[in-house]
Formats: sequence, C-alpha cells, structure tokens
Amino acid sequence: MSASEGRAAPSLDPPQYDAGFDELYRSAGTAVLGYALRRCASREDALDVTAETFLVAWRRRTEMPAEPDDARAWLFGVARGCLANLARGDRRSQRLGQRLAETMDPGTLPDPARIHEGRADARQVRRALDALSADDRELVTLTAWEGLTPAQAGGLLGLTPGAARVRLHRARLRLRASLTPDPTDHRDGRHDH
Repeated sequence: MSASEGRAAPSLDPPQYDAGFDELYRSAGTAVLGYALRRCASREDALDVTAETFLVAWRRRTEMPAEPDDARAWLFGVARGCLANLARGDRRSQRLGQRLAETMDPGTLPDPARIHEGRADARQVRRALDALSADDRELVTLTAWEGLTPAQAGGLLGLTPGAARVRLHRARLRLRASLTPDPTDHRDGRHDH
C-alpha cells in the first residue's frame, strides 16, 4: 500500500451532524438570546451576539462539556466572550470616530448630532463623500463609520499601512474642503462688490 492510499482524503462534505450540539442549541438558544438581550443596547446586537455565540460554540464543540448543565454554563461563557468582543469593537469605533472628528476643523463640518435632522446637511455630506474616488470614500467610511484602523481599512483595499494613512489624510483634506462653505457662493441673491 502506498503512502497516499494509507491517508484519508480531506472531506469536502458539510460538517457531520452533532446530536450534542443540536441538543445544546435547542435547550439553550432562547436562554442565550435572553442573556444577550439583557446586555445589548439593541435587539440586532443581541441577535448578532447569539449567532456569533453558536458559531464559536460550533467551532469549539470538542471543548463542550458532556454534562448538559455544564454545557449550558460553558455556552454562557462563550456568549460572554462574544459580548466582550462587541463592547471592544464599540469602544474602538468611538475612539476612532473621536480621532477623526479631532482631525477635522469643527468650523468646517456640520454638527454630527444635526446631520440627520436636516436633509440638506445629509445631502451635503453625501455629495462630499461622492466627490471622493470610490477607494478613498471606502477608506474614509471604513475608518469613520465602521471603526477600522487606517491599516485595517487599507488592508481591505490592498494598501500598505503607510499608503493607507497618507491616502486617508489626503481624502480627509478633500472631504473637509468639500464641506467648507465657499465664500464666493452668492446663492442668497446678494453680491459683494
């Protein structure tokens, strides 16, 4: 028998049914969702945490205790870790948003709390973003809205960390310029001579 005949070929079939995991899901799924709902700011976050909990649990199912009560407690530990990841992501997003806000001159941007109050402000921001190239727009929004670091956002776009920081800085400058009122714009009908 050759060496290749003695080795099992990797399976391309879907993962095998796991009765223990299925039972854990059926018996504890609602409890995990309740746990997440009591700890999350939104229902959507709680649903995401619950889904992530069972995904992580599936991947780590070989670590699952055999005793049903212990397995349920173990599952809450997994959920707790998923909640911690969510909180870290939220904090990172807030810090990055704050850093972005600090890099821009507050006098040139609409007040973020009022952007959604007036459609004109929202349209102004959208027009300014649309004026950027697609990659620069994606770089700005990945850092400002999605909470990625410039290196992470750049990596998604195939940029080195240094190139991402330079492009982000330039994109922010163009965005700021687009949002700065033009003193020569005389839409109110008055003209300064």
